[in-house]
Amino acid sequence: MVSEPSEIPIPFIPGDGVGPEIMIAARAVIDAAVDRSSSGRTVIRWEHLDAGEEAFKKHGVWLPDSTLRAIRDRGVALKGPLTTPVGGGIRSLNVAIRQSLDLYSSVRPVRYFEGVPSPMKQPAKMDVVIFRENTEDVYKGIEWKRGSNEAGELIEILQTRFGIGISKDSGIGLKPISERASKRLVRAAIRYALTSGRKSVTLVHKGNIMKFTEGAFRDWGYELARSEFPEQVVTESELGSRKSGPRHLAGIVLNDRIADNMFQQIITRPEEYSVLATPNLNGDYLADACAAQVGGLGVAPGANIGDEAAVFEAVHGTAPKYAGKDVANPCSLMLSGAMMLKHIGLEGASRVLVGAIQETFADGTMTMDLARMGEGISSVGTKQFGEAVLSRIR
Repeated sequence: MVSEPSEIPIPFIPGDGVGPEIMIAARAVIDAAVDRSSSGRTVIRWEHLDAGEEAFKKHGVWLPDSTLRAIRDRGVALKGPLTTPVGGGIRSLNVAIRQSLDLYSSVRPVRYFEGVPSPMKQPAKMDVVIFRENTEDVYKGIEWKRGSNEAGELIEILQTRFGIGISKDSGIGLKPISERASKRLVRAAIRYALTSGRKSVTLVHKGNIMKFTEGAFRDWGYELARSEFPEQVVTESELGSRKSGPRHLAGIVLNDRIADNMFQQIITRPEEYSVLATPNLNGDYLADACAAQVGGLGVAPGANIGDEAAVFEAVHGTAPKYAGKDVANPCSLMLSGAMMLKHIGLEGASRVLVGAIQETFADGTMTMDLARMGEGISSVGTKQFGEAVLSRIR
């Protein structure tokens, strides 16, 4: 008697703009990878969730509570890009999801795929994973408009109580960075490095200027490593002074870099870096800059991971001018799906999917965003690229 395949329920949000198109392609190759790796014994049961324009049309809200509850209940979701409402309301639906579910680690692996055009001479040297704090810093969105009563009051307080002169026609913003959020982000980065065989974790900050926020992020990172990973982490300074003992042989190296210096080093010698741990804004810039070196956001997967849930998503925007034209690159969402498969324990399926994408690129099959960066490369559409990956899985 043949037993029924086991089902894994996974919610998905199609997204706006090109989202529905790339979601169709991504789901098909994810299903095929799971089927092949499990010999048909496991299937995914996809559960559609509303968010963005679709939700607003149906329910009059951009992000229904039921969508957040479903992700909490399942502990995982796959998400297409979402439109940010203009003029009031939620600043960003992506930020709202991350903060509502406390998905404090934005995880962005950046690596090169053979055959993809790149502006760099040696793009294969790029292989980093960026852990970006996802709930604080500028993501708090704490600001007041120029000329508002609140901005005026804050400017007055800063002038009269602290002697800080600020032009009265300024907008005011705050960027809180806490010990708790910083340490749990660095903890996640170190754990990832240890379990995945990565050689180092680099704390990226602007602590030479902002000593009590970004400088504190750096200090708290080192403090966390000393207290929780004393036998597994050695600092760069300890290596230099030969005080590391045997730890450097079995563990990882923890170091730090000033943010602007990190930008030039990740271009000039990317092979020296493995895992980057950053406050929110630094990581936002760095992740996209790193992705540009290997082909752009179309090949950049991403995840937002907390202690109780994780949302895997395409990291690019909705690209409304390309919606419905069958030209969008589904690879970012496919690779995010591969991250999701590994996260839920289907590592074999993840390897199958990534391997099929590698083969597809190596054969010169790619969408418009990548093909136009090279010479003499013909592009394929969203659907055709998905079918090419699918054929290599099967």
